[in-house]
Formats: sequence, structure tokens, C-alpha cells
Amino acid sequence: MWIAIVRDVSPAINRCELAYLDREEIDAARAVEQHRRYQDCLRDLGLRVIELPAEAAYPDAVFVEDPVVVVDEAAVMTRPGAESRRGEAASLARAIEPYRPLRWMREPATLDGGDVLWMGKTIFVGQSERTNAAGIAQLSIELEPFGYRVQPVPVHGCLHLKSGVCSLGEETVLINRAWVDAEPFRGMTVVDVPAAEPWAADVLTIGRTVIMPECFPQTRSIIEHLGWDVRPVDVSEFMKAEGAVTCLSVVFEI
Repeated sequence: MWIAIVRDVSPAINRCELAYLDREEIDAARAVEQHRRYQDCLRDLGLRVIELPAEAAYPDAVFVEDPVVVVDEAAVMTRPGAESRRGEAASLARAIEPYRPLRWMREPATLDGGDVLWMGKTIFVGQSERTNAAGIAQLSIELEPFGYRVQPVPVHGCLHLKSGVCSLGEETVLINRAWVDAEPFRGMTVVDVPAAEPWAADVLTIGRTVIMPECFPQTRSIIEHLGWDVRPVDVSEFMKAEGAVTCLSVVFEI
């Protein structure tokens, strides 16, 4: 069975952290509806969705992926790069603990789950504004005993690694090379997003289905022509907060 942990939208989402985008007003009610439809999409694909209550004190808490890295053998609770987000982990840890042994990162490490791309036994980790060298080193220490190799990836011009590259399955990645160094993915099939859709690389692949923002028709066409089924969803309000489809859930198998 596949699990997806999500967290309801904080009423304070308009105070979210921003790094690369100018602040726009987020329609909180519309965000709630978009989040509900995102959950419906996950359920339609057969996932069991665990819905955590909103965290009013944490504007970014809906981006539930960032405080944790989950692999088959364990869950590493991260130390997010934005200090304002470090209180999000406690309630998330309680939700994950029934399914995975927990590990905890320590200062001076910082690492966001949005910087972590798990492909087989390789864990690609973005070197970004939110994830530092100590965070990458601690993640490696925690995961190497299980046979994982941690591969740093330079990231420029976007918030997280998965803002610029995500897995399409079958040793294939969707990438924006302007933001992410493609060299670490040498040997894989590398699919470029169109220049007109630089934010389109953030996609969530579940089996043969790719969940992606509905506002990137060129990228959708490319993915469909490669043989994947595409489920477009409206996440426009979350994109104003530098989020997209991967960061709104923690997906793992039990």
C-alpha cells in the first residue's frame, strides 16, 4: 500500500517564506480547494491519504515534504533551512513514526526535503539556499548504512532541487538545465522542459502516472508522448509560494 501524508493549508499562508518570487496575494480559500482536489487525485490513484490538521503558526507547513526524507528503511527528520519552519517537524514525526524508524538531523545541518530526489540507491541532494554541506553530510551518514549513495547537485536560480528536476521513473528525469546541473544525471534519460515553461520540472510520478501543474501544456505534451499518463492539477496558489506538486505530500510505500 502507498501512503501520502498531507497537511491542510495554514490560515497564515500569505506570510510564507519567499526566495525567488515577488510576493503576490494568495487566495487562501482557493488554495484550500486546490489542496482538496490534489488529495482527490492521490486517492484516485489508489493512495491512502493521511490528512494532518493545519499549523496556524507555520505559514509554509502545507509544504509537508520539506521537514522529512523517507526511504524504505527509515525517515530522517530534517532541519529546514528557513528557521521559521523548524517547528513543523514534531507533528509530522508523530504521523510517520508508526511506519518508519526516525532519525533526526542536528545543528549546524540544514536540509529541506524538496532538495532530495530518491532514485533507486542514489539520493540526489540539491546544494541550495536551504540545504548546506553539513545537511548533505548528515543525510549521507544516516542513509549509507542502508546502501544509499548521496550525490550532491548544484542548484542555481530556484528554491529546491525538485523545482528544477524530478523523476519520471525508469531512470528518466525531467529537468530545467538553467537551474540544475545535469552532469550528475549522466547515463539517465534526460528530458528538458521547454524554455517557455521553466517551472514545469516539478512533477510527481506515481507508477505510470505523472501529476503536474495544469498550466504547462507544452511539458504535458512531451511527457504524454513519452508514454506516461498525465494528471494535471491546479496548484496556482501554491506556486505563488514557490511550491508545486511534489512538496504538498510525503509519499511512501508500506
